[in-house]
Amino acid sequence: MTGKKEAIGLEGSLWFQKAENRFLGGDRIALLESIDALGSISSAAKAVGISYKTAWHLVNMMNNLSEKPLVERMTGGKGGGGTTLTSEGKNIIEQFRVVQEEHRKFLYNLEERLGESTNLYQFLKRISMKISARNVFSGTVEKITIGSVNAEVILRLKGESSIAATITNGAVTNLGLKEGMNAYAIIKSSSIIIAQELHDAKLSARNVLPGTISKLIEGPVSTEVDVAIGDGNVISAIITHGSSEKLSLKEGDTACALFKASSVIIGVN
Repeated sequence: MTGKKEAIGLEGSLWFQKAENRFLGGDRIALLESIDALGSISSAAKAVGISYKTAWHLVNMMNNLSEKPLVERMTGGKGGGGTTLTSEGKNIIEQFRVVQEEHRKFLYNLEERLGESTNLYQFLKRISMKISARNVFSGTVEKITIGSVNAEVILRLKGESSIAATITNGAVTNLGLKEGMNAYAIIKSSSIIIAQELHDAKLSARNVLPGTISKLIEGPVSTEVDVAIGDGNVISAIITHGSSEKLSLKEGDTACALFKASSVIIGVN
């Protein structure tokens, strides 16, 4: 029984890998299945035991990391719209379940050969990383410009958007960054400024991503603003409630997400 329990525990570390980008685990698949069944982010969040805010964060992250959006928001209709899976989202669920079943068989077979696997399980838990940053984008390193101390890295996202990051030359070497390779851009939501009607304004921020406000989650102190920047990419910002009121932000409004290149962390698998 002990071996079986450890094998089941190890199953929780299964992540679906597509084009070298890890973006789906069992918990996120459960969220997608609930969205498909219930047609609502709010209802799906309750069904899997997470907050509405967390559910939207996970949906945005999955859409950002997937080659094609997995979830789309529907507007209008008698019920005021809802949320549904795309054909890509449904296909991903089916593929994940096949991989999960084969993974389960593999673990049970491995258990028989390894014997007690507690130490292995603990090691795998330690090297599994979770990050607090709300925004994680997958892309391709388009250009690396080396300076005397720092380097500028341009990461091309799916579609037309790109993100510039300033990191040390040592980091370029340690990460093994090369043009054409896959990498991740990680940005904290508190580092992002929301702006409107910039027109010909001159700004020092290296990254200016125009888009449409797709979601607003108001709080007594802060407001989360999601800006859809095209091709399924969504960037989330946390601003003060006062700033949200001053800007009179509404879903569907055009807006820009601004952040400095030094606020971007580059990661690789």
